[in-house]
Amino acid sequence: MKTNRIAEQGFTHPDYKTAIEVLRQADAVLAAIVDQVGDCTLIQEQQTGDVFLSLCESIIYQQISGKAAAAIYRRFLELYPEQSFPTAEDVLNTDDDALRRAGLSRSKVVYLKDLAQKVLEGLPTLDELKEMNDEAVIQQLTQVKGIGRWTAQMLLIFRLHRWDVLPADDLGVRTAVRRAYQLADLPDKKAVEQIGQKWKPYCTIATWYLWRSLELLPN
Repeated sequence: MKTNRIAEQGFTHPDYKTAIEVLRQADAVLAAIVDQVGDCTLIQEQQTGDVFLSLCESIIYQQISGKAAAAIYRRFLELYPEQSFPTAEDVLNTDDDALRRAGLSRSKVVYLKDLAQKVLEGLPTLDELKEMNDEAVIQQLTQVKGIGRWTAQMLLIFRLHRWDVLPADDLGVRTAVRRAYQLADLPDKKAVEQIGQKWKPYCTIATWYLWRSLELLPN
């Protein structure tokens, strides 16, 4: 009941204390995770920069380990020593082989160049995305090759600072839900969404705690 009242009143920019108290009251299982993990430090993990920078980074990090992705991302940036980050036009003008030598797969080279082209053609800016609701942002961004719903949700969480995002098909979230709720099998997207109804309007904070719970030693 408390969660619904807060959602109706439009608390779109709560502090963590408010969000965590609502989540505690709504879900005893998540409350236990909060106790184990401790303070929410999501604000320290927020991205900076424009849409092009954020999405380039997300594409490079897709489907590989964080360590490998960080090395490739560093080599990608080293292709442009005159600036801290390349423009969309810079990336379009970069030879595919140079991007491949930095460690990018052929498909990711295609994705980065399609993103750069879409930016030049008028992909919404960060300020324009801020005025859209979550689903509208996802619809806009998934027009770019290689950007699916998950990647768009990561931008919503880590760059646009949206508070009610639940990436229900994220493997980490599904694994954490299985472990926390002691399920026999890995839950599918629909099952995670059903459990996540009680976390509204703070699904982002719940998601962060689920991710962090995977770093805890098993009981």
